[in-house]
Amino acid sequence: MTFNVLLQYILPHRFLSRIVYWATRWTFAPWKNFLIAKIVRSYDVDMTEAAQPDALAYQHFNAFFTRKLRPDARQADSDARSVLSPADGRISQAGAIVEGRIFQAKGQSYTAAELLGNTASAEPYRNGSFATIYLSPRDYHRVHMPLAGRLMETVHVPGRIFSVAPFAVEAIPRLFARNERLVCHFEGEHGPFVVVMVGAILVSSVATVWDGLVIPPYAPGIRRKSFADQHVVLERFAEMARFNMGSTVIVLFPKDVAKLDAWQPQQQLRVGQRLGALAG
Repeated sequence: MTFNVLLQYILPHRFLSRIVYWATRWTFAPWKNFLIAKIVRSYDVDMTEAAQPDALAYQHFNAFFTRKLRPDARQADSDARSVLSPADGRISQAGAIVEGRIFQAKGQSYTAAELLGNTASAEPYRNGSFATIYLSPRDYHRVHMPLAGRLMETVHVPGRIFSVAPFAVEAIPRLFARNERLVCHFEGEHGPFVVVMVGAILVSSVATVWDGLVIPPYAPGIRRKSFADQHVVLERFAEMARFNMGSTVIVLFPKDVAKLDAWQPQQQLRVGQRLGALAG
């Protein structure tokens, strides 16, 4: 076990994440400008795509990190049958869910039931498909709908807040099924699908367009919230949530709903790009 991986086990995840949550919202100009300039410089962030291209004009670091893009900066694939990438980032893994198991990396896997926090909820995805997308600090951090859908339920699953950087994904068993996450269940025209917002160390904060800030607070136990009696309908490519800081998005589709294209680890993709196509 490397030192970096060992640190993932011994660091006080939630305590550090709470400090970062506060620090990234501090409006003290020298502080927020220092953080913003460092990220822009270190990760070569393309500010020409932003609705506000002046990086130092943002109120605080988190406002910069969750910045809106120009309306023409991202477009949905023109084929109405295309399943869209929900995020900018890189493919961590994508492919078939085999008898309920989702491949993580280098021999590591976890079950859809573990990820979703419920065995019955995972059954439709037993032999479906998945895509895991890693968002780096340079990426756009708003998450969009891969298909049109009606929100049925959210499940806030408590857990650790390990890093989701490639070194941790390769080394920590069942990482995505252990980290704090928000599971969003949708019903689309062709069947159900799931979008999972996975938290990560220092960056475990998630907000949705229907509920605002959901994480933090961190959950002491599984928290379910039904939207079945509400009419929360989001169109394909519409914004659905954002990471305050960054992390990972996992999408799951049943076998008879969507078929993903052949993706390789570390391939880059952007919101609205074709991820696959409807199966029917």
